[in-house]
Amino acid sequence: MSDPADLTARDALEAIRRRTLSPVELARACIARTEAVNPAVNAIVAWSPETCLAEAERAEAAVMRGALGRLTGLPVAVKDMIDVADLPTTFGSEIYADNVAQGDDPIVREMRGAGAVILGKTNCPEWSAGANTRNRVYGATGNPYDPTRSSAGSSGGSAVALACGMAPLATGSDMGGSLRNPASFCGVVGMRPSPGVVPGETRGLATLWLSSSGPMARNVDDAALMLDVMARPDRGDPFSPARPDWGDLAHPGEVDPSTLRIAATEDFGFAPVEGIVRRAFRAALAKLSLGHAEETPDCSGADRIFSVLRAVSFLGGHLDYTRDYPDKVGPNVHENVAEGLGYSALDVARALTDQSAYYRRWQAFFDEYDLLLAPAITISPRDWHELYPTEIDGQRTESYFHWLACAYATTIAGHPCLSLPCGLDEAGMPFGLQLIGRRGDDRALLAAAASIETIIAGDPDLRTPPPDIAALATARPISEMPGFLDL
Repeated sequence: MSDPADLTARDALEAIRRRTLSPVELARACIARTEAVNPAVNAIVAWSPETCLAEAERAEAAVMRGALGRLTGLPVAVKDMIDVADLPTTFGSEIYADNVAQGDDPIVREMRGAGAVILGKTNCPEWSAGANTRNRVYGATGNPYDPTRSSAGSSGGSAVALACGMAPLATGSDMGGSLRNPASFCGVVGMRPSPGVVPGETRGLATLWLSSSGPMARNVDDAALMLDVMARPDRGDPFSPARPDWGDLAHPGEVDPSTLRIAATEDFGFAPVEGIVRRAFRAALAKLSLGHAEETPDCSGADRIFSVLRAVSFLGGHLDYTRDYPDKVGPNVHENVAEGLGYSALDVARALTDQSAYYRRWQAFFDEYDLLLAPAITISPRDWHELYPTEIDGQRTESYFHWLACAYATTIAGHPCLSLPCGLDEAGMPFGLQLIGRRGDDRALLAAAASIETIIAGDPDLRTPPPDIAALATARPISEMPGFLDL
């Protein structure tokens, strides 16, 4: 057998069920891969290999008893925004640098309940603010294809851990593309589900759907497997249905793409997309030969809507931190809070009203189309020392998150979307194709993504090669690079 660390979640699970691979063997392989490669990229920032092995031993005992869960024996990496009992939860913030979780987040409870083994915590920007995974607690996370470049974010540590074979599954969360951006940069799958599918029962502003948790994996089938475990009704989230009807998310099947009405857009009519990304997107569409219309939903006002609602969200959750611990709060959070303080009640009312109209325009668009294709992110990976792009092809960005416009265009409307690996760009870095489906029809989106993934797998020009694990194992530790802990 090849290294078990390189197995997909489905293949590893099947081997465990056939008893040709034990959970302990798989855990040891993932631990060994992490020990070998993590110094080069800094994806896993807190873990206990001994605890991971003890959990794997319990999973193995369950296998021997015939007590198999949906994820029995599969290692899962967990973003450092949610709790894993007895491991640190820092949120990438110096304020919580010494915080140790006393219990599991509901998502982690669901994973454990399905038999998963927790590998450890993955790096993220401070409070997940920004799409470059850097903070003053754990430092920077490098791209597995070039550790001097950004892994994006905010779920950058999770994407890197997946790409490097440290775990077959990882959790992520998404507001302005925090699942999709790093998935695109690192050649993995990241899915933001429809509001309420994965409940945000702890979301500070419960009635705003901007933030959502979701699955990350190396392929669509594994992401579907994980989403099926994460999805559940919860009255703590007002968007969570009391009686879900989303069907069997773990087995969405495939769909003939020729039967789908597909639209495609390079920039949603407003996003500052870099030329190298536009060319990669056009090349992918030409190779896929899906048949599509060059159309986009009307995204008028997207920048303003997202700016106001994002700032309000950060103002509600982080104002006290900026006032009580100003020296321990980074520039992105300070900027968002200051922006929020500058808005009036009228600004917020207009943003919410405009979001409602925006949402309805998207519903009308999806009366005409089944699937929308777009780039997942506006640029090719850059040096991680650049906290955020200040310009794209000579055009200045308006804020630290303006370059995430290809992602937040979808966030505002609340539609399910995912980033699908689709080859390399001209710079030799992964390119992510964003697939957007109808709101509430996550299963159909997964089926379409699986079908397109099959086409990609059959074309060597579209397949994304794995990172060079041997080179990463001998690479200079990223912690030795200048600026590792700076912001």
